Amino acid sequence: MTVLGLGPMGRALAGAFLDAGLRVTVWNRTPGRDAELIARGAVSAPSPEEAVAASGLTVLCVVNYDAGDAIVRREAVTAALKGRTLANLTADTPGRARDAAAWAAEHGIGYLDGAIMTPTTTIGTPAAVFLHSGPEELYQEHQAVLAALGGSHTHLGADIGRAASYDLALLDIFWTAMAGYAHALAMARAEGVTARELAPFAQGIAAILPPIFEESAREVDEGTYSGEGNPITSAASSMAHIVHASEEHGIDASVMRAAEGLARRAIGLGHGGDGFLRITELLSPR
Repeated sequence: MTVLGLGPMGRALAGAFLDAGLRVTVWNRTPGRDAELIARGAVSAPSPEEAVAASGLTVLCVVNYDAGDAIVRREAVTAALKGRTLANLTADTPGRARDAAAWAAEHGIGYLDGAIMTPTTTIGTPAAVFLHSGPEELYQEHQAVLAALGGSHTHLGADIGRAASYDLALLDIFWTAMAGYAHALAMARAEGVTARELAPFAQGIAAILPPIFEESAREVDEGTYSGEGNPITSAASSMAHIVHASEEHGIDASVMRAAEGLARRAIGLGHGGDGFLRITELLSPR
């Protein structure tokens, strides 16, 4: 099999394939990143077209689809991919995934899209998590090889943009949570509380979230948004306290102000007794 792109994640993918005993051909735009893999038995191709011609399955993992397109949409590479399968594990938007699938179909290339949901250190271990989307029969054809990457692999359906949709939604949770944590640490520090002192209690707050996610999913899908026990009026009040305390210390509270603003809008529309996730409706174009 072939791996295009040898950044940290690409090298981890190629390494896992080698550990599984597969014959691996690699190529990277910047020379020199394949030295360790070659020492472990990988074959270094002089060009991307020669790399893809060496295997029935090529895994692409680069920084974004612009970088990926610059590689695989070269005329020689596109020609070499014809009749073969490209599994794109590059992160980008669902729209870009659908565009890539249309391009692949036009050129007789089998196409699968995927998302890697865990860091490089998990690749090749049971802790790795992969999401895939695209034609079921094509996924089944290559499932055994992809399984060499370790962990869990979930095929989300034929819609090629499905994996990217999950990826972005889950990363949305992660990065907004990290932004909230950074703000919390700044506010705590202003009050003389160190990050190490706060961390154990922050973990306790984080532990509350999984059951809330599970319980509220049905309400969001059904549009019920129960506020029993914690109405959005209460949420808006606590967010206002955070804004005021932050700004007393000169700390930027724009993220929390935005969240409070959404809560106040929901209240203004008559949803004060609903739960906080009522704002999902305000965020959606419908």
